[in-house]
Amino acid sequence: MNQILILHGPNLNLLGRREPEVYGQMTLADINRRLEEAAARLGVSLRIEQSNHEGALIEALHAAQEWADGVVFNPAGYTHTSVALRDAVAAIRIPVVEVHISNIQAREDFRRRSLVAPVCLGTVSGFGWRSYLLGLEGLVRHLRHESL
Repeated sequence: MNQILILHGPNLNLLGRREPEVYGQMTLADINRRLEEAAARLGVSLRIEQSNHEGALIEALHAAQEWADGVVFNPAGYTHTSVALRDAVAAIRIPVVEVHISNIQAREDFRRRSLVAPVCLGTVSGFGWRSYLLGLEGLVRHLRHESL
């Protein structure tokens, strides 16, 4: 059974209250519950973590290389600023799928560039909370060498 880390970045703990016109009404707990349901259908095991701290996200990525087959990662605001997270993703040498609830390409100029995306297997954005589901399914299919 594949083991997947779901890693949520800063301010995602505020989902459901934070800018619902951008991020929707679902809470992080709601999203995690939907991911667990999808994981059961896909036959994979999830470990889910969230942190508002860059160093904690880096530590989670480092630890994942010891147990996880892949990562679904929403770096949130660090997407556009963190060379350290980019380097951590590149260093762990397990596939990482970057996900975003909003379409970062349709937002402010400073949000349109991801430092993390170039070292990821792929990126899913703009589908609301379902971006996580699409990212998880794509990662699992990649791990199983299935066509998308």
